[in-house]
Amino acid sequence: MIAPRDVAAVTAQLGRQPRGLRAVAHRCPCGLPDVVETAPRLPDGTPFPTLYYLTCPRAAAAIGSLEAAGTMRKMTDRLADEQVKASYGRAHHDYLARREAAAVDAGLEPLPIGTQSAGGMPDRVKCLHALVAHELAVPGSNPFGREALDAVGPWWSRGPCVTVPLHGGLPLPHCPWPRPPGPEEHQ
Repeated sequence: MIAPRDVAAVTAQLGRQPRGLRAVAHRCPCGLPDVVETAPRLPDGTPFPTLYYLTCPRAAAAIGSLEAAGTMRKMTDRLADEQVKASYGRAHHDYLARREAAAVDAGLEPLPIGTQSAGGMPDRVKCLHALVAHELAVPGSNPFGREALDAVGPWWSRGPCVTVPLHGGLPLPHCPWPRPPGPEEHQ
């Protein structure tokens, strides 16, 4: 179950009501959600293959700048290297397994075999936002997501992207951390 305060934060981040929320999958150093886990099917039964969704507008803008600079094409070109392809393939299988487990956990019919995973996996890099969300939610899972995170720097350094009252009505404090923890810090 996702807390009402987190739903309010994600609503403010997206500028609309989120659909199919299951959990906060990762928090920005300031404490706000920056990645949510969504149900593999929306409440009306529509398939929704994006399990991890990047919600922070500052993070999304930073990742968008990488996409605009041609990073996805360069990453896709690197899939010609068998080691890079194998690592990205493992990310794809991890995503599919986690999405299926989320469906089972929610009592939903899993998406059909062959349904895309996210971000173009495993054959191309199509959406860095999805790959970054996967990496933040499951540190060490997505090599291109990690690479993109390392490239964008501290998008959170100006403080929270939205204001959501705490219990006492006070906004969240400034983000104190220099960067989101990497996989070695999530053990």
